[in-house]
Amino acid sequence: MKFSTYFTMNEEDAADYAKEKCKSIFSEPSRLSCKEIGDGNLNYIFRIFDEISGHSIIIKQSGPVARISDEFKLSPDRNRIEYEILKLEDELAQGLVPKVYAYDPIMNCTVMDDLSDHQIMRKALMEFKIFPRFAQDISDFMVKTLLLTTDVVLEHKHKKELVKNFINPQLCEITEDLVYTEPFSDFKNRNDVFEPNKVWVKEHIYDSIPLRLETAKLKFEFMNHAQALIHGDLHTGSIFVKEDSTKVIDPEFAFFGPIGYDVGNVIANLIFAWVHSDAHQQADHMQWLEETIIKTVDLFIDKFNRMWDLHVSEFSAKTPGFKEYYLDSVMRDTAGVTGLELCRRIIGLAHVKDITSLSGNVRVRAERICLSGAKEFILQRDQYGCGADFLATMKKAMAGYVREDHE
Repeated sequence: MKFSTYFTMNEEDAADYAKEKCKSIFSEPSRLSCKEIGDGNLNYIFRIFDEISGHSIIIKQSGPVARISDEFKLSPDRNRIEYEILKLEDELAQGLVPKVYAYDPIMNCTVMDDLSDHQIMRKALMEFKIFPRFAQDISDFMVKTLLLTTDVVLEHKHKKELVKNFINPQLCEITEDLVYTEPFSDFKNRNDVFEPNKVWVKEHIYDSIPLRLETAKLKFEFMNHAQALIHGDLHTGSIFVKEDSTKVIDPEFAFFGPIGYDVGNVIANLIFAWVHSDAHQQADHMQWLEETIIKTVDLFIDKFNRMWDLHVSEFSAKTPGFKEYYLDSVMRDTAGVTGLELCRRIIGLAHVKDITSLSGNVRVRAERICLSGAKEFILQRDQYGCGADFLATMKKAMAGYVREDHE
């Protein structure tokens, strides 16, 4: 009866929940302990550990408001969306997401694999670790989950049913506000800009009408382009890694949107790791990140082309030249979103530790390099056709900061 109506659980509650609701997962006898390990902006993450068998699971619970701020009222249905999408993603890209075992619509929680033998990728990259198979894994995940959920592959009525099932208006609104709007105007007065960069941000970001025009275009494309079932929050804080494994988590922002939104988020967060390594003068790690940025984009393009040829089913999509037109639009969106993500994580409300862990002039430098590159990604987004193009923009931004610093 304790779990017959919703309430936000604490560690003791979550342990009791596992004893009552997860009997099929833990063999008897069991002795369960619980620790809340969530450090994200939205949810509560409980690790349940059986001290007898050593087996463990994760219980993820959605609350009615975001942990980051009570301003964000959220539908707990995002937990249902996450559960169903993780099941679908496991079918499309097997082995690249955690297994899910149960969804509880009353307590708004999902039971899934514990990935404690992995590490959150953002933290690992900040420790200058290298993951040789990451570009292969993440390009596999993106091509399989994105291309295979488009109209060029799916029967149209089936795809529209999926669009309806994964409508996600409240979390989309967060993206529309925090990614596409507020970093470029601060009209809601809740941006959080590093004090030494405030004047620079106003001059180069807020006061740039051409930049605001292009972000407005990108915003309405995001709102109206139901291209594929995107993850919606695919950054290095939503990826678990170890040397021989990559697992994508947290697809609660998922809905049918532009493919480039996911690809651009991955590239931008590799760039954050790149400037973090630069700040710590980790040349070898920077070189691996540069190779990984190039490989991630180029492998995505190569696999996209090959999978298109294998799986395209829509008659019009088979017209010669259409594949190239379609992929060009994806790369344009990828570049634009790379710029948006770089801006919103530096200027907006939700920061990344790659940047906030820096201080003084080192942080000033890292932020300005990212923001200068971001402007070019957004304003010149039709100029990106391969991974080297993305890296060239960031090398140019870094060289430009060096010149600016010495003038």
